[in-house]
Amino acid sequence: VQLQASGGGLVQAGGSLRLSCAASGNILNTHRMGWYRQAPGKERQLVAIVRNGGIIDYSDSAKGRFTMSGDLSKNTVWLQMDSLKSEDTAVYICYADVSQIESMDGDTLRFSDKQYWGEGTQVTVSS
Repeated sequence: VQLQASGGGLVQAGGSLRLSCAASGNILNTHRMGWYRQAPGKERQLVAIVRNGGIIDYSDSAKGRFTMSGDLSKNTVWLQMDSLKSEDTAVYICYADVSQIESMDGDTLRFSDKQYWGEGTQVTVSS
């Protein structure tokens, strides 16, 4: 499974960016897909994630400023980030939790759940 992300860049404080991520490959079903971020010297943290049924979870720092959308049937998500602050500067990393086919033997389908991470896209907010 490959995760292709785009949309990072440099923006002034108060500006906006839109990230997108598309998953491709051996995907039977996508359970969750979203974004984490990691700033230098800090742990990776959740930004926003969409789950089956269209339920979206946001971090406290993202609520009210970021809008997550996605189509899990198409393995694609978007993150609209508005009112960006310098503390939003980080590498944003796409995440996907999927079921994938392991083998097919006659009428028997074996699958497993796995989690994947993209390479990350840099978001830099200048103050």
